[in-house]
Amino acid sequence: MKLRSAYKILGVIPARYASTRLPGKVLADICGKPMIRHVYERALRALCLTELVVATDDRRVFEAVHAFAGDGAAVMTSPDHPNGSSRAAEVLERKNKEGRDLDAVINIQGDEPLLDPAMIDEVAEALFSGPDVVCSTLCRPLEAEGDRSNPNAVKVVLGLDGDALYFSRSSIPYPRSTPRIPVYEHIGLYGYRSGFLRRYAELPMTPLAETESLEQLKILEHGYRLRVAVTRCGGAGPSVDTAEDLDAVRRMLERTKNP
Repeated sequence: MKLRSAYKILGVIPARYASTRLPGKVLADICGKPMIRHVYERALRALCLTELVVATDDRRVFEAVHAFAGDGAAVMTSPDHPNGSSRAAEVLERKNKEGRDLDAVINIQGDEPLLDPAMIDEVAEALFSGPDVVCSTLCRPLEAEGDRSNPNAVKVVLGLDGDALYFSRSSIPYPRSTPRIPVYEHIGLYGYRSGFLRRYAELPMTPLAETESLEQLKILEHGYRLRVAVTRCGGAGPSVDTAEDLDAVRRMLERTKNP
């Protein structure tokens, strides 16, 4: 699917400075570049995006992005957004007021410095896989047995149509009987049709989303379908949530530079 010519798709990288577990991580140095630059440069290599911006509420992040990517690459947004999708919705509204008339938005995590840009294209392909699909995301098989009970590895179960049935930090599905089916780990990239993103940002929070602390459950609880594609890409590096993750990414990139 040649998405670049068929649709106008905005890539948004929400980037908060005040991360709870690792404050300032988006500007943390990784092999001579701030982490947000690694994410931005990888996302630029996706084939589907018409435009790419970093959305932040912190002047330090804005100025850092402006320094390496120039005018228009960063957008200052409200500090009151509850999540990245809400922040992306603000950027979409601004772009549409400027006459961009965008078809879709891909929400790209700002703490994935080893992101495979092909995954962004996979999210877009899933989003436009049918006229009734309004949002999409990715998953991959969860191989390590220990990760099945790890609450930081978010699991997803799928229906026969490829739409999400449920997301959880618990191990799902429970292997009561054989044959065992694959366990899938959710990958936090999201694609939204423009009209749905505006609607989604205004929906009230829901009990399951609050209980599991998983934003995407709000979509399901309000009765919308979420298309999930199993990625064809190999394993990227870890997302950066802790100082240990940051060190691991630095080591991986150093090995790539010095094989």
